Amino acid sequence: MEKDLRQTHTHIPRVVLYGPESSGKTTLAEALAQHYQTEWVEEFARDYLQKKWEEQQAVCGLEDLPIIVEGQLERENQKAAQANKVLFCDTNVLVTRVWSETHFDGHCDPVILEVCKKLNYDLYLLTGIDVPWVKDDLRDRPDDRQSMFDHFKRTLDEMQKKYLILEGNPVARLNKAIAFIDPLLKMQ
Repeated sequence: MEKDLRQTHTHIPRVVLYGPESSGKTTLAEALAQHYQTEWVEEFARDYLQKKWEEQQAVCGLEDLPIIVEGQLERENQKAAQANKVLFCDTNVLVTRVWSETHFDGHCDPVILEVCKKLNYDLYLLTGIDVPWVKDDLRDRPDDRQSMFDHFKRTLDEMQKKYLILEGNPVARLNKAIAFIDPLLKMQ
């Protein structure tokens, strides 16, 4: 990674949708952005890796992770400039870290680890695995959902991040998230 990877400073809170694959992050990010009439950051890795799959029939490798980190931060900074009230991030660099550790025998590029320490988010919404797993070209861990969830949670605990676990149907998740985010916005 050659670029200086930083977040654009804004005064609006940033909330990350965080958790294993196929756990409802995108659905919730879209619903929250619509509820608060603000922006949400789409997942760069999904677009990047889908294109790689379609063009090369290849899956994510270690060499892709710095590109994903850079692309995700660029998207986040662009949307932060457009957002009002709050910015919802459908994933972030910490998700990339967890993915690297779980898919490459515990390895994560030291640069990615450092970037994770420097980025600031006001809240992580950890999505539970109590929703059906949906197959697509990129998802690869239908039988490891609990161990993946545990790794995501353990990482938040180790880094002492503020988070809320969301389980239940999409409406229940949305309502629980709103009940937690509204007071956060009033403090701003």
